[in-house]
Amino acid sequence: MDKGCLYIVAMPIGNRDDITERAKQVLSAVELIAVEDTRHSRPLLQALGINTPLLALHEHNELKLVNRLVEQLSAGGTIALISDAGTPLISDPGFPLVRACQQAGVRVVPVPGASALICALSAAGLPTDRFLFEGFPARTSSARCDQFTRLKDAGMTLVFYESSHRIVHSLTDMAAIFGVERPAVMARELTKLHETIVSSTLGELVTLVSGDPNQQKGEFVILVAGAVQDTQTLDPEALRILAILAEALPTKKAAALAAKITGVKKNLLYQQALELQQAE
Repeated sequence: MDKGCLYIVAMPIGNRDDITERAKQVLSAVELIAVEDTRHSRPLLQALGINTPLLALHEHNELKLVNRLVEQLSAGGTIALISDAGTPLISDPGFPLVRACQQAGVRVVPVPGASALICALSAAGLPTDRFLFEGFPARTSSARCDQFTRLKDAGMTLVFYESSHRIVHSLTDMAAIFGVERPAVMARELTKLHETIVSSTLGELVTLVSGDPNQQKGEFVILVAGAVQDTQTLDPEALRILAILAEALPTKKAAALAAKITGVKKNLLYQQALELQQAE
């Protein structure tokens, strides 16, 4: 166990057997474990035979504790950071501490493991070459709809987390903005007893979840297929990337590189680059 290190340790998202041997070794050896909720983590850690002292570190107190923890690490201490489930910092607390450690020259060591995001993507059957993780949607319907509207034309798989309290409302807003026929996948209670992965359309998912209270329980990952890209038009982001590259590279090279970055066909980008060139 190296001294003066902050270990970022991934925890199981449901099934306790998904804990890694390395994670157990690190959690047993460090001087302190910073946890999101001691009431949740203590029983799990004790079941794993880990009795290391715990410190609650959550969104309401993390800014106050950062300096203290960085000082402890700088003096040679060893601390592990975990969240209630999955990989810390992925829609969970910890960013201020990790950033402060990096700025202070404290070594930060990732101990990888489970992540609901990656777990859902691997089993969803939607494209994974490009995806956008949005975390939890906004809490109010108007803010959610604004968020979804900004993402409506994105050509990549969209991934959201959602809670049982807002799952029906979020799916309803998604169907209204993305369209009821947009392909989507609902992954619920991943790795747990009642794990459910449903591949359908947003409209059908709204009907399913609204009509079955059991499907409204647990923790959710919602994956929405990217918008079908019109082969005759380019989205604004592809145009922006092409324009930047065209300023510094020959037209063919700019189009080829833009195609690798955006996934848009090279011929379409080349034609657009020629049009940009003529417009100048």
